Amino acid sequence: MRSDFFGMSSVRRGVLALLAGTLLLPALPALAQSENPKRIGIIGAGNIGSTLGRLWIKAGYEVFFASRHPEQLKALVEELGPQSRTGTPAEAIAFGNAVLIAVPYKAYPELGREHAAGLKGKVVIDAGNAVKARDGAVADEVERDGIGATSAKYLAGAQVVRAFNAANYRVFQKNAGRPEPRMAVPIAGNDPKALETARTLVSDAGFDPVVVGELKAADTFAMGSPGFGHDLSAPELKQKLGVKP
Repeated sequence: MRSDFFGMSSVRRGVLALLAGTLLLPALPALAQSENPKRIGIIGAGNIGSTLGRLWIKAGYEVFFASRHPEQLKALVEELGPQSRTGTPAEAIAFGNAVLIAVPYKAYPELGREHAAGLKGKVVIDAGNAVKARDGAVADEVERDGIGATSAKYLAGAQVVRAFNAANYRVFQKNAGRPEPRMAVPIAGNDPKALETARTLVSDAGFDPVVVGELKAADTFAMGSPGFGHDLSAPELKQKLGVKP
């Protein structure tokens, strides 16, 4: 085989050139490099979003916190380390195998419109509650039609599961991962696979999931209902909500 003037064969020189070119390529973005199947996007990094994000990071998840102003979340991701990052809602939706929505309920119509394509087929953990003083006409719609139906309307195309809405964030902080019996978290959704994803996320956060039924059943543990605000074990919660064992 003929050698060139550097004393290397043309084949060897080609291989070395290819390797050198590879080394000079820019590093891929962290989002593309991640192969961790435990990835969740969180839209809304307030009390409930940051609380659950911390719990999932502790359980080995990578968490993408999203805000309209990601720069405001810099301190949070610095505190939580390399398993956390921040960016826009669109980036969080693309990143997560599931997405937690924890924003004021009045933002749902706009959120659904702006991100309809990204949310299509995505498992969405819906932790929002409608408050009349804050959310106005959308809260009236929830009162009339039910929160499960209203969320499904504004997040059309997503596989919505209601979860983590039935207690104050401080209750989740206090009880996550406690010794048996663990605190139970009610969930409701129409899609079996989405419900299974929600069950896993609830369990990995340190709680026992209780499937109450389809989305319409979310009204039984909505804010203001008799099923809201309880710190109960799974058997106790099932009895409270009338769920068959």
